[in-house]
Amino acid sequence: MSCLLPTSRLGQLASKQYPPLFLAPALFSFYQISASFSTSSSVSQRTTKKKHARHPNRGVSALRRTGLRHPVEMDKYPLPVPVLDPEKRSKVAVDENHGLWGFFRPDKKALNTPEEMAAFGRPWVVEELRHKSWEDLHSLWWICCKERNLLATQAYERERLKAGYGEAEILDRNRAVRQTQKAIKHALTERYYAFEDARRVAVVDPEVDLEAEPGTQAYTPIYSDVSLSMLPLDASID
Repeated sequence: MSCLLPTSRLGQLASKQYPPLFLAPALFSFYQISASFSTSSSVSQRTTKKKHARHPNRGVSALRRTGLRHPVEMDKYPLPVPVLDPEKRSKVAVDENHGLWGFFRPDKKALNTPEEMAAFGRPWVVEELRHKSWEDLHSLWWICCKERNLLATQAYERERLKAGYGEAEILDRNRAVRQTQKAIKHALTERYYAFEDARRVAVVDPEVDLEAEPGTQAYTPIYSDVSLSMLPLDASID
């Protein structure tokens, strides 16, 4: 009997004692020494223990009534305390003729009812404004400006209070005021064109002196022989 095993027998024993070669990288990791990722010492590692939290409110915002950490100059003066009772509040004298009252109605209400806002007349037309003086047109223009500021104040107050009404009335009233302002501009433009036409005629007119001093006669009529013969006998020439 031979003391050597056949080759097939040796292969079976090797397959039972040793893993396959493709598992060698996986098996090699068992023989490595595992180490932590960080190379710093354990003393410098962050701990969860609050070493510096000596005060329970440390780090709390000043908005949460923590207060200032160091005294300042304002600490020795008491802060003013609001007066919640309306009866104890001091009365402030307000001028009744103050310019800011122009942003409100005579009754000093910031927002009127829809019936009050809808009660207004029609806008001025150009035919009516042609007969007005310069002072009247100037006054009417600034009245329209004050009315538009008043309407803007009411519109802002309506948005702030979320009233839910008054938008249509404010728009209609503002539209009427703007139509009046357009009519004023139209009337003034017509007067400007009429003035320019008269100035061009006066430049070539020998009877008109455009350089005359204030208080002197700027128009000096020139009478010809034909015009004198047409005058009545009792007429006199100044």
